[in-house]
Amino acid sequence: MAGWRKVGEAAGRLRRGWLPVVEATLAATVAWMLATRLVGHPQPFFAPAAALIVLGQARGQRMRRAVEVVLGVAAGVLVADLVVQALGPRTTWTVLTVILLTVALAVAIGASSVTVVQAAVSALYLVVVSPPTESLVPFRFVDALIGGAVAVVASQLVDARRPLAPLVDEFRHTFEELAGVLGEIAEALDRADDAAALAALERARHADAGVERLRGAVQAAGEALRLNVRRRRHLGRLRSVEGSIRQIDYAVRNVRVLARAAVTLTRGPAPVPAELGGAVRTLAEAVRSAGDALAADLTGQDAVADAHAERADVAALAAVRVAGRLFTPGQTLPLAMIIGQVRATAIDLLRGVRGDDDATVLTRVDAAVAGPGD
Repeated sequence: MAGWRKVGEAAGRLRRGWLPVVEATLAATVAWMLATRLVGHPQPFFAPAAALIVLGQARGQRMRRAVEVVLGVAAGVLVADLVVQALGPRTTWTVLTVILLTVALAVAIGASSVTVVQAAVSALYLVVVSPPTESLVPFRFVDALIGGAVAVVASQLVDARRPLAPLVDEFRHTFEELAGVLGEIAEALDRADDAAALAALERARHADAGVERLRGAVQAAGEALRLNVRRRRHLGRLRSVEGSIRQIDYAVRNVRVLARAAVTLTRGPAPVPAELGGAVRTLAEAVRSAGDALAADLTGQDAVADAHAERADVAALAAVRVAGRLFTPGQTLPLAMIIGQVRATAIDLLRGVRGDDDATVLTRVDAAVAGPGD
């Protein structure tokens, strides 16, 4: 039974990740074909290798990695050629000297780990595998150039028509996940269920990965827009959401602290206030609306974005208002922490969606707590 479950999980991962598999396979094959037919190189090892290395990087870093791969190959080839001329091929001293000089040179110029490894592998390949009489420099350099170029083109083909679509999807997924965590916390508080609160805390601990994916998606969208001349006008929209990610990161951390306090509260002897779960649930609604607002803003749906932002605004302030009523003398520390994190999360949402400064947001939040709505 466990074996079939693992097979099912593997099939699910393949179903979700089939696109990178196809992308890498086709790019490496095309790079090989171009190197053999256009350049006439009988063994263009570095063309498919460079394509695979570049595609192995996160989206948003591939253009830079393509340049690094080409430079790494060029440096490795140059060092290997000079050392082979001096010491001869396929000797222990040649291998030692080539690796030492290549890695030292790459580190000295501040190269990334990708460049260091590519330079060393290129040099080692030429010393150990390639015939010493072959004209090495032009072929290998052009092979790497072809592979890097094919990888960059392949990585942009999927997003060429809708370069912002992956980022929009990532925004929706990140906010939906955060709202789901808050929903689980609310359910745990309603039932005073410490096991459910622990499950929500465990889920909250993984929310940071969503923020990192979101940052990667922003980088990828920026790279796609810069390479797409007709769609560069969308860069302004992209810049408008980059500042929101910092506030999203803060909100994720606040929710994690909130979940930890919920575990403590549900385990303690003090009763959980009946309205507390409702406040957290309303905050979850604010999170969903905020995600919808940012996604609509990216796609140019200004009216829709404003409507979602207004709903996020209303829900966030309502959550703060309800939680604020529970801030009474003699409350327990976990309850005070939850109330504080509801307020902090609402502030981060308002900052991220509205873009208001701290003073404006704090004034509105304080007014919601003390205003007639209570």
